[in-house]
Amino acid sequence: MTKKIRIILLSIILLGISMPLLSQTKGVKVTRKDDRLTTRILFILDCSNSMYGMWQSNTKIKIAQNLLSNMVDTLSDRRGVEMALRAYGHTKDYPPQDCDDTRLEVSFSANNSEQIKSKLKALIPKGTTPIAATLERCVDDFPKADNCRNIIILITDGTDECSGDVCAASKQLQKQGAFLKPFIIGIGKGMRETFQCAGVYYEATNEIEFSKALNDVVRLALDDTSIQVNILDAYMEASETNVPMTFYDSQSKKLRYTFIHTFNNKGLSDTLILDPLIDYDIVVHTIPPVKEEKVKLAPGRHTIIPIKAPQGNMVITMGDEKSLVKPSVIVRKSGELEVVNVQELNKTERYLIGKYDLEILTKPRLQIENVEIGQSSTTTIEIPQSGTLNLNKGKQNMIGSIFVKDSEETKWVCNLESKKLNENINLLPGHYMVVLRAENATKTTKTIVKEFKIESKKVTSINLAK
Repeated sequence: MTKKIRIILLSIILLGISMPLLSQTKGVKVTRKDDRLTTRILFILDCSNSMYGMWQSNTKIKIAQNLLSNMVDTLSDRRGVEMALRAYGHTKDYPPQDCDDTRLEVSFSANNSEQIKSKLKALIPKGTTPIAATLERCVDDFPKADNCRNIIILITDGTDECSGDVCAASKQLQKQGAFLKPFIIGIGKGMRETFQCAGVYYEATNEIEFSKALNDVVRLALDDTSIQVNILDAYMEASETNVPMTFYDSQSKKLRYTFIHTFNNKGLSDTLILDPLIDYDIVVHTIPPVKEEKVKLAPGRHTIIPIKAPQGNMVITMGDEKSLVKPSVIVRKSGELEVVNVQELNKTERYLIGKYDLEILTKPRLQIENVEIGQSSTTTIEIPQSGTLNLNKGKQNMIGSIFVKDSEETKWVCNLESKKLNENINLLPGHYMVVLRAENATKTTKTIVKEFKIESKKVTSINLAK
């Protein structure tokens, strides 16, 4: 359906025209942004004195050491994975309390699994639990690199004993891009409320749950997940497409992915593969853009993300398309100051449905308010073609301006170029006057006023040389 709005300007109408006017999808093509980044996993192990406590078949530290060693063995042959080990509470006895008792024991390097296992075996619990300080220190554990995703897996049997704010530390470091959302495995009960704000929390009340949690965490840390972005029209149908989409890390605000939305050969939104450990801010670059903040993915599960962005078209025409006069059009949402687009004449652009104010950069500027754009329709704005004023100033430089002659009110249009003896000025049809004076004149009374009329595609001449 095409909706046409014709603006016919009469001789006195120039400046102020107002016109009221989620289930899994199978068999779809999967799109990857790029090759898998290197995943760096930093294991952080609680070695405070409480880890010597008996738990199930052995002490908590022995169980943790054995399960981590097995996991390190499993990951040692995994392509694109690097590992490191940090511990806390293992260098100083408690009491007294030492809240700086945290140390990187094995740094990131290739083929370091045996070194990690050896160090794990040698760790002896004895100190306190400085978890927040440990998170802050581990920033330097990850060497600077652009092609890596940094993962932390923290294993602890207690909360921070050094008055540190684990959640604040974690969120700040995620915001800085130091690491992605941490995984935290709590040995025992009662810590969920403390840690779930810091990352993805797992509660392990026995050895089986501990082993399962560790395996789940590693799987989620290494696996991608699939998503579909459904761009919805005004009827909540996923019919909109062909718009760019950007995905930002909600914490660090770092750009992660850029795509142009499309449908697959089944007519469904194409499926994408993304890192599930990131909460995303998604921007759909319609005019104006639509933003969906803090979108969470379900690792290992297909996620459908609906974003409402109904669109229609607008084209602004001005007589003969071959005309050399092609003013731009400033587009704003109705009643707002922010510019959403600068549109070219005779070019069709898509906008979110709604009402818009147009400012057409003709001489004089033309204001059109409350232009309505509907779903899947085209709104056409037709404005008249300009005419031309040919102003011959004779042999002397002259300063002056052009005004609209509108009843009792005169409205400024533009200033003249004093150094030009002959000017051609494109103006919308209507009644005008030119007010000018010789640049070197010493009397205000030497001002010259000439009224004239402009018609579309015609030249009006004023010759002051006579």
